[in-house]
Amino acid sequence: MVEKIFWQDPYLSRLEATVASVRDNHITLDRTIFYAFSGGQESDRGTIGGRPVVSAGKQGHEIIYTLDAGHGLKPGDLVGIEIDWPRRYRLMRLHFACELVLELVYRAHPGIEKIGAHIAEEKARIDFLSGESLASLLPEVAAQVNALGEEDRAIISDFSDRATEKRFWAIDGFSPVPCGGTHLKRTGEIGTVILKRKNPGKGKERIEIRLE
Repeated sequence: MVEKIFWQDPYLSRLEATVASVRDNHITLDRTIFYAFSGGQESDRGTIGGRPVVSAGKQGHEIIYTLDAGHGLKPGDLVGIEIDWPRRYRLMRLHFACELVLELVYRAHPGIEKIGAHIAEEKARIDFLSGESLASLLPEVAAQVNALGEEDRAIISDFSDRATEKRFWAIDGFSPVPCGGTHLKRTGEIGTVILKRKNPGKGKERIEIRLE
């Protein structure tokens, strides 16, 4: 099973690793900083051994990296991993903004159901089942998220169960929240959050999150 260094140090953009297995154009590594799509957060972009990573996907606790055909790597090869750091950092900022928005919506509407989320480089979104508009809630939620950013609180991120790789984040005023994403160190890194409400379909509400 790959050692996920992106949890130990999500700010690391370069790492050396060993190729653990090769199957056609799919490889695994002994350790990695290259995050694979999970929990709505998009995969990193970057290279392994100088070769562009076409895709990265989770398979149980393993991560499978897809390279172009003819990559030439074999088990035991030492390779350098590099990720697009500006993109990763923006994903981290949007991810945590999304996490805070979700928790504040849960507080305001106990029992509301999240039915989807996506964190991309330019914006994030959360979808809910709701028979009423969430538009009136957004100014207060945005104000609370931005206030937390101004307070620059420390963000704790760790395992709740190491054996099953279950993780959480926590800040003052929030109970531990389950999440296996890459997290910031402090809320002040998020920046100014702008929220917009959309209606993706009957009985559904979407909150879009952007950073100023």
